Amino acid sequence: MADVENKTPEKKVLSEEHPTGTTPGCDSCQGTDFIREAIIEDLKSGRFDHVHTRFPPEPNGYLHIGHAKSICLNFGIAQEFGGKCNLRFDDTNPTKEDTEYVEAIKEDIRWLGFDWEDRCYYASDYFEQLYQWAEELIKKGKAYVCDLSPDEIREYRGTLTEPGRESPYRNRSVEENLDLFRRMRAGEFPEGSRTLRAKIDMAHPNVLMRDPVMYRIIHAPHHRTGNKWCIYPTYDWAHGQSDSIEGITHSICTLEFEVHRPLYEWFLKELGIYAPRQIEFARLNLTYTVMSKRRLLQLVQEGYVRGWDDPRMPTIRGLRRRGYTPEAIRDFCQRIGVSKYDGVVDIALLEHCIREDLNKRAPRVMAVLRPIKLVIDNYPDGQTEILEAVNNPEDPSMGTRQVPFSKVLYIEEDDFREVPPPKYYRLSPGREVRLRWGYFVKCTGVVKDPQTGRILEVHCTYDPSTKGGNAPDGRKVKATIHWVSAAHCIEAEVRLYDHLFTKPDPDDVPEGMDWRANINPNSLEVIPNAKIEPSVQGAPVGTRYQFERLGYFCVDPDSTPEKLVFNRTVTLKDEWAKIQKKLEN
Repeated sequence: MADVENKTPEKKVLSEEHPTGTTPGCDSCQGTDFIREAIIEDLKSGRFDHVHTRFPPEPNGYLHIGHAKSICLNFGIAQEFGGKCNLRFDDTNPTKEDTEYVEAIKEDIRWLGFDWEDRCYYASDYFEQLYQWAEELIKKGKAYVCDLSPDEIREYRGTLTEPGRESPYRNRSVEENLDLFRRMRAGEFPEGSRTLRAKIDMAHPNVLMRDPVMYRIIHAPHHRTGNKWCIYPTYDWAHGQSDSIEGITHSICTLEFEVHRPLYEWFLKELGIYAPRQIEFARLNLTYTVMSKRRLLQLVQEGYVRGWDDPRMPTIRGLRRRGYTPEAIRDFCQRIGVSKYDGVVDIALLEHCIREDLNKRAPRVMAVLRPIKLVIDNYPDGQTEILEAVNNPEDPSMGTRQVPFSKVLYIEEDDFREVPPPKYYRLSPGREVRLRWGYFVKCTGVVKDPQTGRILEVHCTYDPSTKGGNAPDGRKVKATIHWVSAAHCIEAEVRLYDHLFTKPDPDDVPEGMDWRANINPNSLEVIPNAKIEPSVQGAPVGTRYQFERLGYFCVDPDSTPEKLVFNRTVTLKDEWAKIQKKLEN
């Protein structure tokens, strides 16, 4: 049998000056909430004299933003209290698990900025110990082999208002149960034909306590143990005992596991082994988003997205590809905190966090997504001028860059109106505007396609005395527009991402329809030939920029040496800031 205390962490001496074990003034301290209050109380009462948490993902899919909340919580609490946090894969279902997911999960956690050091464990590490403990419960008369089918087990379980019925196999002798259980392990029986169940109470008000299944027969190879096992523990049986083996003090779970806690504690008590404390918090729900692994898998398999790392997906990989930073995600998780009650967080808060972060770190460049030519008639033919542009006004240490300027430029179609609407201050016939980092220009006319009437070129004149954007005579303009030099810009593909669903609640559908009816058909717009200033040429994958006046963008892995591909991370418009301002007023 495994030594239960093998991995129990070193006990930490907590000082009177800082009883939680955190470093005074530490940036990682998150403030207080009901989980941290419970931990502080446990330390004060002597229930525990150290803190040891764990993050226990199932390796059956990619992590999403909801997992990020749990990662930040478990690793963050361990850091704050001077403790440790394990990474443990709950790999108890070989039919859905894969090493691909294991490695992806490790990469995502590291990318978020957390380190489990040498404490990466697997429930499969404990399969032999769990089996021996199962035999102990059989010998105590607390577990039995049941021949009911899964459907029959559900039928016998009863309902919330009616007690269950005992299995006809519930009173087998200890000797018969041991013999059958060992033969189950030896592979003598067909898949699904028998289970090992705990013998608790078929009339218990908590349905999960009505003789829950501990082991089921699955004839499938495991990604770590191969064909060694053909019986696999259920999550409920493996989870608490794994926590105990690792010396976990606080098993922090999402709210749906609250009803599982009596079972968690029952197993530990019946085995007489070290008992962690389970505490539950509400999982993350975001507007315009689904978090269910099953639904995310459907989105991938049914072709609504391009894969698990599609920038529209709430997976950590998708957010990373879209241009999100680990700092922004950690900030978001800190802001939303933890709650005992289910709720929904406005996705605008997540977008606000990435805007705040990228505003500080992203260099500015000029890009024109929907170009129209701007010809400066009085600018010398063949002349190229180099203008100096600030890389980031929020961070002077990022310096400046050189931007080429010439007679023919590209501007955004939206920045010109032949017949301007009210309060439109950008370029229109007879109006003067400022070119960013450049000159004042005044529109003198347009060139149209004679057949369609579509504007092909906008013509203007410039004032050479306004270089840098200010007029010596003090005259003002009401608009500044961005541009690129037609002779020097590069072409790039730009992908504009929007919410994947058209409604804040994807389940808000008419009767007879499901959540997929709310999938946004316009969640991706591809602009194949955007024009961008040449300073971005050769930018590595993952490089983030602010395209001035347009939003934040990130270099996508689909980029080639011949053509860059950019993903829009988020627009510049901050709905969350507006919401907060309204609340304050």
